[in-house]
This record gives sequence, C-alpha cells and structure tokens, in this order.
Amino acid sequence: MSEKILITGAGGGFGKLTTLALLEKGHMIVGSMRGVEGKNKAVAEELRSAGAHIVEMDVTNEGSVARGVVDAIKTADGLDVVINNAGVGVLGLQETFTTEDWKKVFEVNVFGVQRVNRAVLPHMRKRKSGLLIFVSSLLGRMTIPFYGPYNASKWALEAMAENYRAELSQFGIESCVVEPGGFPTEFRFNLVKPSDATRDSEYGDFSKAPTEMFTNFDKALEENPAQDPLNVAIAISELIDTPAGQRRFRTVVDKMGMGDLINPYNDQLEQITSGVYGALGQEHMLKLKG
Repeated sequence: MSEKILITGAGGGFGKLTTLALLEKGHMIVGSMRGVEGKNKAVAEELRSAGAHIVEMDVTNEGSVARGVVDAIKTADGLDVVINNAGVGVLGLQETFTTEDWKKVFEVNVFGVQRVNRAVLPHMRKRKSGLLIFVSSLLGRMTIPFYGPYNASKWALEAMAENYRAELSQFGIESCVVEPGGFPTEFRFNLVKPSDATRDSEYGDFSKAPTEMFTNFDKALEENPAQDPLNVAIAISELIDTPAGQRRFRTVVDKMGMGDLINPYNDQLEQITSGVYGALGQEHMLKLKG
C-alpha cells in the first residue's frame, strides 16, 4: 500500500538512500532539507527527478519546521509516516565540548525531532492513525568514548520515542526506533568537533585518541562491505510495509558485530517495560489501538 511519507534530512546519507528506496516501492515521499535553492540544490533536483517532493526545512528553527510540515501535508494531501532522520554526529573528548557545542547537537538530534513531531501530531491525531520513525543509533543504547554529546542526544531520543509510544498508542499512532551502527556515509565527515582546545594539553597524548579511533573505525568500515548504508534504508522500508500493530518497537541495523550484542539487550528491556506497565495497570498503552 502506498504511504504518504515525510523524511527529514533527505539530502544525504540514510535520508537520501531511504527516499530513493521508498520511491521505488511506490510511496509518495516529501523530503525535507536545508538550502533547497542553495547548497543542496543539486541533490534536491536529483530527488525531484526520482519522484520526490522537496520542502525547505531547518529542524533547528520553529518557524521553518511549521512551514515545512504544512507544505508537506498540503503537497501529499496528508501524512501517514514521519521519518525523523535529520541528525548530527560528534568526535572529541567530552570535557572539551562547550555548553554551546552540546546545545548545537541537541538542537538537531533531540529538539529538532520534537519540533517536527509537535508540528505533525495534531494532523495524525485527527486522522487517528500514523507512524513516527525515530532514526537513533546503537550509541543510543550504549556508549563509546569520544562521542559524548552524540551518545547523550541519542539516549534522550530513545526516551522520547518510548514516551510517544505509550502516549500516542490509543490515538492509533505508532512509534518505532531504528538503531543503525556506524556506516560509511558522508555523515562521518560532518561531525561537530569540540570548541575548546585549551584543555587538550592536560590530556597529553590521549588527546589524539579520538582521531586515532576514528581513523581505525573508518578502516574497519572499508574492510567490511556488508556494512552497506542501504541496509538502513531497507530496514526502514520494511518497517513501513509491516502492518500497523505488528512492527517491532526497536530495529537494529548492523553488520559489525555490535548489533548482535544489542538485540538481546533490547529484548530484555521490552520484557521489563511490559512487566512494569502491567504492574501499573497500563499494559494497554503498549498496544496500538486499531
């Protein structure tokens, strides 16, 4: 069945691949990005040529999000699915990220998602149906050094998704999380770096560790062709094609070994969540009302 879908951050990485994969399935896609007539003009035109509708949207700006969502709903004549894909990564010693650095990351990865959801949810509640997909990360389930603000933002995103799952289920709106591992996309070349280098000397040679780890991981990606970013697009597409109420809440996408360890963790948390909700007499909030 063809769905009307809005995807944020459609200009590159998972966003572009997912847009193209969903178009191939016959879905109506509205892709959002910044600089539609500027820095992203070429990719916007490419996606339009493939059949997507493109809207200007900066998820860090309240007015831009409001206008973008209105345009998307008008263009598609409604929305069935929102894929919160826009995001930004980091690399550096956690202490050397300033408060402003942290705000920059959270503005996109957390507050940006909330802006988009708040703009679209009145429309979905009125329709009594909808699907919110949150593109998180395996680093929203565990931490790895040198990704501090990113780790924290994805953990916050996971909590946001958990709450939306419970609070929206009785309105027929489903929430799902996709958790990719590290993939060879341009995402890794647009990382937020710490603004305060004055403390590097206090860390000595260890201050070089973030760059060294990044280089080693990049090499590991090159040596593992199975870690194809198209896998993420396929996982999102399959999630959308799964009937409402039958979708997994969390979907791990990884071929580097980390995902195999996270899956049991997710399964255990699902059991804990079900048990706690049952003890509180709220188990119905984990089931989508059809």
